[in-house]
Amino acid sequence: MAETEKGEKGEKVKGVNVSAGKLAINMQKRLTRAQEKVMQKLGKADETRDTTFDEGVANFNRQMVEGAKLQKDLKAYLLAVKTMHEASKRLQDCLAEMYEPDWFGKEEVDSIAEDTDMLWIDFHQKLVDSAIINLDSYMAQFPDVKTRIAKRDRKLVDFDSARHHMASLQKGKKKDEVKIAKAEEELGRAQKVFEELNVDLQEELPTLWNSRIGIYVTTFQSMAGVTEKFHKEMGKLSHNLNDVMGKLEDQRNVKQGSKTKTPANSEAASNHNTESDTIPKSPPKLDSSAAAEDLDSSAAAEDNAVTNGSSDSGELPPGVLYKVKALHDYAATDGDELEMKSGEVVLVLPFDAPDEQDDGWLLGVKESHWLANKNLSARGVFPENFTQRC
Repeated sequence: MAETEKGEKGEKVKGVNVSAGKLAINMQKRLTRAQEKVMQKLGKADETRDTTFDEGVANFNRQMVEGAKLQKDLKAYLLAVKTMHEASKRLQDCLAEMYEPDWFGKEEVDSIAEDTDMLWIDFHQKLVDSAIINLDSYMAQFPDVKTRIAKRDRKLVDFDSARHHMASLQKGKKKDEVKIAKAEEELGRAQKVFEELNVDLQEELPTLWNSRIGIYVTTFQSMAGVTEKFHKEMGKLSHNLNDVMGKLEDQRNVKQGSKTKTPANSEAASNHNTESDTIPKSPPKLDSSAAAEDLDSSAAAEDNAVTNGSSDSGELPPGVLYKVKALHDYAATDGDELEMKSGEVVLVLPFDAPDEQDDGWLLGVKESHWLANKNLSARGVFPENFTQRC
């Protein structure tokens, strides 16, 4: 029992001694290196220099800084993409929530919102896979190389120190062969350690320097391809959403027209004779002779105006108040009425006697007639609520 405890204490003491001895050796190395660096800076000791290697280290440091900046900016770009995704999702969700069920394209709007969200997720993930992962692997090389460069610099100082120590012993008046042999052995060991590190780095640094071109090409080509595809797909969704919004506007206009000006249905609009409470009824007109007289006098006045003017400039013909577009077909039921097809443009004319104008009726000429004949004679009255002002 006593011997066991003694043995354990001996091992502990031995461990402490080994640690203390190693610490002392390391402290001595640091002191020797510090002294050597001071002597070199003061010019009292020469320093082993390798211009090619120094250039390689300068390139390495530049490459590492540039790579770190690219890595930082790329991650900031990814963060911006994520922020844009979140903003886009909130906007699409807002539209989906406000979009009423009976509006045109409700299901399509919901589908576009879902597809947009998935497209952003896919875009972000592909940027990570194609750019970030490769760049992170590239940047992971630098810490190890940087450590070995620092170690190589320390071993170079050790080599120079051993070389100078050997030279001082050889120049001494009293040469101690034992010390010289020991110094020579130490010099050989220091040189071997330094050269092993130096040779490896001499090969790695140029290779690492040239690899930057490949990583830049790979990174930005991948990003460009992924981004191009993303915007192409997003463009399709935006086009679809634009179409839905346009059709929703058309639906609104039709409903608004139905409530204010248009007949209840297109069948009633195409047949002016059909009786319905929602179809405007033709109000009383002037007797046929009076109407004919008014139309003839109005035609003469307008034709005279046309003779003195020109409509080729794109302006309204003289005497025309404005244009309207037929929303529905209108079948004339009287000789003084103007028959219209949906989509036709009509030039609205003033009545000769405004106080005799029937409420809800307008006087006009089809624009197609005017363009073909350059006169306003083929005129007639029509219900205003069948048209919309251009």
